[in-house]
Amino acid sequence: MMEHIRTPKVENVRLIDRTAPRKATVGTLYLSATHTIFVENNPETRRETWVLHSMVASVERPPTTPSGSHLVVHTKNFQVVQLLIPQERDAMDVQASLARLSRPEKYSELYCLSINPNANKEEREESWSFLDLQADYRRMGVPNNLWVSTPANSEYRVCDTYPSELFVPKSATPPVIVGSSKFRSRGRLPVLTYFHQDTLAAICRCSQPLSGFSARSQDDEQMLEAIMKSNPSSDYIYVVDTRPKLNAMANRAAGKGYENEDHYTNIKLQFIGIENIHVMRNSQQKIIDVGELKTPSMGDFLLGLESSGWLKHIKAVLDAGVFIAKAVAEEGISVVVHCSDGWDRTAQACSVASVLLEPYYRTMKGLMLLIERDWVSFGHKFSHRYNHLEGDSKEVSPVIDQFLECVWQLSEQFPCAFEFNERFLVQLHRHVYSCQYGNFLGNSQKERRDMGLRERTHSLWHQLWKDRAQYANPLYRADHTQTQGMLRPNTSPYCFKMWKGMYNRVEKSAPPRQTPTDLLTAVREETQQLEEELTNHQEVAPGGTANPGTKQEDCSPEEGGSN
Repeated sequence: MMEHIRTPKVENVRLIDRTAPRKATVGTLYLSATHTIFVENNPETRRETWVLHSMVASVERPPTTPSGSHLVVHTKNFQVVQLLIPQERDAMDVQASLARLSRPEKYSELYCLSINPNANKEEREESWSFLDLQADYRRMGVPNNLWVSTPANSEYRVCDTYPSELFVPKSATPPVIVGSSKFRSRGRLPVLTYFHQDTLAAICRCSQPLSGFSARSQDDEQMLEAIMKSNPSSDYIYVVDTRPKLNAMANRAAGKGYENEDHYTNIKLQFIGIENIHVMRNSQQKIIDVGELKTPSMGDFLLGLESSGWLKHIKAVLDAGVFIAKAVAEEGISVVVHCSDGWDRTAQACSVASVLLEPYYRTMKGLMLLIERDWVSFGHKFSHRYNHLEGDSKEVSPVIDQFLECVWQLSEQFPCAFEFNERFLVQLHRHVYSCQYGNFLGNSQKERRDMGLRERTHSLWHQLWKDRAQYANPLYRADHTQTQGMLRPNTSPYCFKMWKGMYNRVEKSAPPRQTPTDLLTAVREETQQLEEELTNHQEVAPGGTANPGTKQEDCSPEEGGSN
């Protein structure tokens, strides 16, 4: 990538403080193959500002001023770096270099594939073995006498965007499995993603049927019948179409659409109304603009927030998860979820429902496994949606951003129910875009296997786990009543907030502030130290013998609760 750098070093550059534009720090700007680095001239501080090129969303160059040329760098995690470069030619060269460096044309140019993974082969292999998806299915009690693994998709023969190992109803025969896949968009047949051991209800996911106005498939009808029969206490299933009904009806003209209840006699069809990727992309840009307002009036802020429609969309995603979770846990009814292709809105709805249903997915390791299952393994198109390579801008959309925000909105309503804090969610968001690790490259499990990412990159999950102390929620208690069982959030409009920690970051130049979470963490650590000292005093009797009746309470989350 060095050949794309027109000028590797520019001196006397000013880093503008966006909260106080007259304040600026003078330093030197360096461009490397992977980062743009600003280094202060002040010999006492020599502070450095690093911007990873894969995190650059856009580089703007406003009209030149007498003092020089401005460059405004917007990042994919909604930060803004403003530079003043003395010479216009240098500014043009930096802009052109960043435009190319931030838009790689092939995977080999990405950060995680441009470094040598064999520098620490043992650590790389350990990082990839950290999560075990099959162990999570076993934790759910699968396989069992209702749901079994099928070899139908080994070598991705039935569906090249699904994982190779799928779980289907025990009664579903191989011809039914293959026939159902042929009647579903892109071969994405209904398969298990979550099993509720108490009610025996399941969440299955798929894509839209190729039904058009009148087409039908006996195999697909038998597959949904088999899903219904896999829940002995129910005589029907819900089919949740996460699209607005008008959108789904429009798809019928293209030979797709939704299930005909006259053909599928054992279903109840439910439309949720989550908008498409294009609406969401435009909506997020508006909420980003609101977050970048420097000194907005209350009227401007509220008008911008309302006109973005962002919180309305977050509510729609959360409502989908709530409907599914209630059906599974309270009604004991299995649910089949789809949108158009089953890799965007379907992933959102299934994963939000899992967070609501399952305390385990509210732990750090549990959320990692959930993302690995419902997003990575089931073919969410990460590289297309998050613009990893130069490509079609209409494919870009903040799909997983909305899932992470739903989790954050839930953590605001249930502050004791989540093992992780806001920083964990922000860091996850950053690495979806950063391409520093191999987890989110490509658009399917097959693509990642064909690229050999396990041999060529490191995994994010192990690194997050090593850093888990900084992501711990001090309010979390595994034994708290709020932590157990299903979450029942209030989804009234007034319960939704703008996520300031995501869309309105504190400027770097502002003095660091200790958040309430930081204070609580410090208090918890101090309390633990005092309890340990007290326990040591109590355990040692005056004669020096241990007092077996004294037991220390561990206030930290148990390790077993996050495995």
